[in-house]
Amino acid sequence: MSETHKGACLCGQIHYTVAGDPLMVGICHCRNCQRQSGAPFSVVWGVADAAFTQQGETSEYADTGDSGQVVHRLFCGACGSPIRSRADAAPGISFIKAGTLDQPDRFPAAFEVYCDRAWSWLPQLAQARHPLAYMGDA
Repeated sequence: MSETHKGACLCGQIHYTVAGDPLMVGICHCRNCQRQSGAPFSVVWGVADAAFTQQGETSEYADTGDSGQVVHRLFCGACGSPIRSRADAAPGISFIKAGTLDQPDRFPAAFEVYCDRAWSWLPQLAQARHPLAYMGDA
């Protein structure tokens, strides 16, 4: 039986639950994730949309990735915490911002993407690099 994972924004107006374990856990070095997080990278859990339930309303910023498709960046309108992203290029998957999880380090990152945009002084962080590590923005 898989676990239920919970998370919230900084101010507590948004709470969410993920039914089951993540499909994937990775590190994204794309410039848009860097700008959204204010950090060198974003750690994300990929989960099925159907496994994600949320209490409270998020605001949305419609971003455009290198693919030309929309990336829906959902965040708390009160405190600004990024909660999840949904990319039109990856239908049915939500990318939860792992820092908002109650247990953010429960699963280690298995891959990194956009490694060509990683900050020069960062070591390789994940155990393995994804074969598509140098693809355009998600």
